[in-house]
Amino acid sequence: MISNERPSPYGNRSSFASGPKPAVAEETLKTEKVQIERKTFVFTLKENPRGRFLRITEDVNGRRDAIIVPATGLHDFKTALEGIIKTSEENPPNPESAREDT
Repeated sequence: MISNERPSPYGNRSSFASGPKPAVAEETLKTEKVQIERKTFVFTLKENPRGRFLRITEDVNGRRDAIIVPATGLHDFKTALEGIIKTSEENPPNPESAREDT
């Protein structure tokens, strides 16, 4: 033990002490893939013992990011997206913002 380390009275509480979490069985119900410019979006409706959810994965040159929306929030997610689409269609794009890399 290093001299400035002291054993905790609560034991080893590190999340690494118990090892990785076991994989949760997930069933894929539907998958849709959309290619937009240099980005690929994969929409996957899945189900596991805790419920259904939508996983949206963005793949840009091999780098992946994902968000998960519980099925209970899909209607609100759709409503928000429809509002954004409506605003985008009503307002012409700014030529300056079209040059920015998103």
